[in-house]
Amino acid sequence: MRIFQPAPVSCPPPCAACRLRKTGAFTAVSGEELAFIESFRSSTLTRQAGSILIHEQKPNGRLFTLYEGWAFRYKTLSDGRRQILNFLLPGDLIGLQQEFSDGAMHGIEAVTDVSLCMFPREGLWELFRSFPSLGYDTTWLAAREEGMVDDNLLTTGQRNAAERVAMLLMHLYRRLERLGLAHEGSVAFPINQQHIADTLGLSLVHTNKTLRRLKLLGLHDIHGGRLWLRNPKALERLADYYDTPPRKVPLL
Repeated sequence: MRIFQPAPVSCPPPCAACRLRKTGAFTAVSGEELAFIESFRSSTLTRQAGSILIHEQKPNGRLFTLYEGWAFRYKTLSDGRRQILNFLLPGDLIGLQQEFSDGAMHGIEAVTDVSLCMFPREGLWELFRSFPSLGYDTTWLAAREEGMVDDNLLTTGQRNAAERVAMLLMHLYRRLERLGLAHEGSVAFPINQQHIADTLGLSLVHTNKTLRRLKLLGLHDIHGGRLWLRNPKALERLADYYDTPPRKVPLL
């Protein structure tokens, strides 16, 4: 049964009214830079949960900033097996990798209903030429996503099942907390056990058993579409997760 999710809030027409820019999680931009971002944005759109935002191996020609909701980046094998590469949360830039290939090297699927700001890919040249600081920000975002994929590879390759699950729970919770989306010790958690299994390289049965074991140990709880960290320090130790002070990140 699908958990009820309220309709996503559409991106506001003026970028100055962007809710994300008021969270304190993102780096400030000048008035001139903000005006360029607004002129660069071609449109806004909403999509329902389960929608494919970018199809694997198909040309797309667009970039997106996720304004509200969850999505994930994935690759599939010919027999349908899927690897989720990372989860996308509000403020994340989507689609930059396809600039370097004829078609999208991965797919993007919406986990929940989502709202997005859309940018034409060809506008990147003007962004780098006229606003080098925004160009640097775009490069930084690409490097940050590569770093997260590196962390996921380490998790899948070296951590055991309990450590993998603990790492994913801590990682997602801290990212949401940085966005101001934690409430009374919990965050929205719309992903299911199949998503977790496809992210961590575990079978669905193994994922279920591991989640239940960590819950019985009093480390976390998931119900009603929300995640509670009951013992975050223990989860951090189990995952070998080192929490650093969150830094502000760029936002297009």
